[in-house]
Amino acid sequence: MRETVRSRVPRSLVSVATYLVRVVLTDRPGALGAVASRIGSVRADVVAVEIVERRTGSAVDEFVVELADEERLDLLLSEIAEVDGASVEAVRPITGGGHDRRLDAYETAVALMRARTPHDVLSALATRICTELDAAWTAVVDAESALVVASHGRPPAAPWLVALIAEDRARHGDEGASASSSPAPDGEAAPPGGDLAQAASGEGSEPVPGDAPDGGDIGWVTLAAWDVVLVAGRPGWRFGLRERAHLAAVARLADARWVDLAEHEDRTTTPGRAG
Repeated sequence: MRETVRSRVPRSLVSVATYLVRVVLTDRPGALGAVASRIGSVRADVVAVEIVERRTGSAVDEFVVELADEERLDLLLSEIAEVDGASVEAVRPITGGGHDRRLDAYETAVALMRARTPHDVLSALATRICTELDAAWTAVVDAESALVVASHGRPPAAPWLVALIAEDRARHGDEGASASSSPAPDGEAAPPGGDLAQAASGEGSEPVPGDAPDGGDIGWVTLAAWDVVLVAGRPGWRFGLRERAHLAAVARLADARWVDLAEHEDRTTTPGRAG
């Protein structure tokens, strides 16, 4: 009877819990629909789906799911696991109902274009990347001087970030966005608390809660025109290939803004060219 009465209440008046569920699927026709059907079977709504990456024979998808009853979360996850070839990689709650990443990209472009100084551009970039990639923190690092020139959230100390970037460059080169799940290089100071999950969470020297998620991820990309590195950390939630590509694309946008600012400065300060 309670369910019947509740179903008649407008959805806007019901307290809805929203979750982002990342699922690894066998890359075959009908797999995505089968997962969506299982989600619906527990009276949950799929409000958004995004393909994070494709691997050989599999795909990684993210579902934004609304649950009218939080107690159904375990049932939801077990239903998804019943789909042949499907497994839940990660799940986390979303506050504010989530966001549209396609719209977020435009908002980031607008924020960068409205910034009038180099520092304002980098500050806007750090803030917007936290929003777009659901990162716990971001930092724009000058690797040569080991300084954080802009940040959002609580990033680890600049020397540790510089060491991490140097190790990744030594292993993989500097070919755009990269993600690291390795410990600090030999001989370097470990991140605060001693593991990557804590560094990704930006918790500084505070202890990691006992139930903190494992597998923190850190992604970085070089801003070539600025000669700095943009670094983002996200605890318990791996950056997918599409998200790393997104990070690289935003870096190119920031580089283009640097060129625009430099040309504007040149036009307004060079004698004979100000007009």
